[in-house]
Amino acid sequence: MGKFVTMAEQLIELNVTGMHCNNCALSIHKLLEKKGFHHIFVDFASEEVKFSTVDESVVPDVIKNIEGLGFKVVEDININNEHFYEKVENKFIFSLIFTIPLLLHMVLPWHFLHNPIVQLILCLPVFTLGCLHFGKSAFNSIKGGVPNMDVLIFVGSSSAFIYSLIGTFQNLGPDYLFYETCATIITLVLLGNVLEKRSVSQTTSAVKDLVKIQQVKATRLLNGETEVISARDVRPGDILLVNQGDKVPVDGDVLSGDASIDESMLTGESIPVEKTKYDQVIGGTIVQRGNIRMIATKVGSNTILAQIIELMKRAQSAKPPVQKLGDRVAAIFVPAVIGISLLTFVITYWVFSIGFQHSLMNAIAVLVISCPCAMGLATPTAVMVGLGRAAKNGILIKGGDTIEAIANTKYVVFDKTGTLTTGKFKIRQIKAETDDIEKVRGLILSIEERSNHPIAQSLVKELKSLPLKKVILKSVSEEKGLGMRAEDIDGNHYFLGSGLKSGTSKPGTDDFNLFLYRNQQLLAQISIDDEIKPDAKELIAKLKKMDIIPVLLSGDRHSKCIQVAQAIGIDEVHAENLPEQKLMVIDIYKQKGKTVMIGDGINDAPALTQADVGVSMNDASQVAIQSARVILLNTDLHSVVKFLQISKHTLITIKQNLFWAFAYNIVAIPLAAIGMLNPMLGAFAMAFSDVVVIGNSLRLKKKNIFN
Repeated sequence: MGKFVTMAEQLIELNVTGMHCNNCALSIHKLLEKKGFHHIFVDFASEEVKFSTVDESVVPDVIKNIEGLGFKVVEDININNEHFYEKVENKFIFSLIFTIPLLLHMVLPWHFLHNPIVQLILCLPVFTLGCLHFGKSAFNSIKGGVPNMDVLIFVGSSSAFIYSLIGTFQNLGPDYLFYETCATIITLVLLGNVLEKRSVSQTTSAVKDLVKIQQVKATRLLNGETEVISARDVRPGDILLVNQGDKVPVDGDVLSGDASIDESMLTGESIPVEKTKYDQVIGGTIVQRGNIRMIATKVGSNTILAQIIELMKRAQSAKPPVQKLGDRVAAIFVPAVIGISLLTFVITYWVFSIGFQHSLMNAIAVLVISCPCAMGLATPTAVMVGLGRAAKNGILIKGGDTIEAIANTKYVVFDKTGTLTTGKFKIRQIKAETDDIEKVRGLILSIEERSNHPIAQSLVKELKSLPLKKVILKSVSEEKGLGMRAEDIDGNHYFLGSGLKSGTSKPGTDDFNLFLYRNQQLLAQISIDDEIKPDAKELIAKLKKMDIIPVLLSGDRHSKCIQVAQAIGIDEVHAENLPEQKLMVIDIYKQKGKTVMIGDGINDAPALTQADVGVSMNDASQVAIQSARVILLNTDLHSVVKFLQISKHTLITIKQNLFWAFAYNIVAIPLAAIGMLNPMLGAFAMAFSDVVVIGNSLRLKKKNIFN
């Protein structure tokens, strides 16, 4: 059991055993929904239940209610092994052993198999198992006010058994014996549960693969000696040795050595990255060549990999709006089907007078062929596969609802610096109003090294290689979209930023980007160049081909923005915008159509939040990453198109699944009601309707969607 704090609400996480299929998950989901909880996520494959609440004290009552439905809440899923008799696979095998002889009596001339008592003895273990498995779940779901699919299975199998039992003891003959129908319904539904559990576990494989990456050994250096420990036991500050072929155990910084590291599991980029002293390394990545000595900086749940896993798990809890239709139908499905079944019996028996036996079989067929499972599985399975495929391509999507929010995108709004451009700046010229150029350089360095902005980081890196005199500053602060303010120990006040925004620029300074002021007097002008990313032009062309209008929205000078826009093919440009002005621009575009914003700086954070979907680059500021709903771990701009394509095809898959789920029930129930499908065939069809939906979702794993 665990909990995570998200603003005013607590996200509660429970480990629940005893869930064998999506019916179980739906029962718990409906229970939590009834109690008014939000962000509900129930996954029977991983045995996880999550929901958010402002009042943490309700958790014991929730646990009691879940256990009242017949499930069990445990502390640690890894140490809670299912008993042999609790596994749905073993229940299916047990049922199958007794069901096969019951079915054989219809094709083999063995007289003892036709004996009603023998059939009763063969059916009784299966029916008892069905009562324990489906009956218990059905009773608890009715008691909790959320009747589930198991009610239909239990009523259908019980009707066939009781009808056959009366026929046996009143010696009414073989026409009244339907023990094989009862046993076959239970066995086939159990088979469906087995297939469903195995198939759904494949849809969560992306998270499982990432969890496996975490389970590595680390070589720790302690007092000159090395010891091999689990990555879980590494603490911040530990010195670790990582050799060729090893996985980096945790996040850290290189102290010595150099290596080529494969970061494809994180970024989707197959080309290894060269790492040397002071470079950052990420836990789970693989050293392809060389070896390093590193210091651990982030361990356990603080590592990038752990945060990605948690992000993906939470993403599954956000339901797309398209799922709400399925949920509404599923909520009234069971009572409606029982009503249709009773109506089928009444009409066929009293109106059409086809006999009690056939009327009963038609009614039972309606019960067992009906399947809300497929509706319940339609969205979550597609979302899980879509999120997994995106993650393997270096795209982190923070919620399943983001996939639908991206549909029919009309505008993609780009920030310029660090998004369409490399964010690596070169100083073309520093024009100082004083003769002491080294002091000016030192002042710029002292101010900019306190900022995380890409421009500042590039300036610092370049200035460090030039002759300079460092200046001691008493305070430095950053103003979103404006620049940096500072004060030195002598009480002088400095401003370093865009002169246009400060209202103090001089005429004829179009060649300069940044201006340094001391006590409101111009001290220096800085001209810097930023390189356009090589794939930016191709990305814009692809977006236009997809009927998406690209827009440039930047705080940079108008002349620089126009230069970049013309080079890559963007027609709509908004330059020299402060953060609050960016919000207004995003609002205007949102009124005209679905708008996606892609940015990376602190000044982009409000706009990322305001857009229909905010997309942040991996090397962005932490504020931008937290504000965005999508994070591109690979700075390759093709990730933008990949994200749009994955979202589009995931939504197509969801709609296909929902169509199949609804169409199946619309066609199957009337066929069963008029007697064209017997209960056994109905149980078989019901079991495989889930498998069809899951199979369609799994296609998304291999489907070619990037052409």
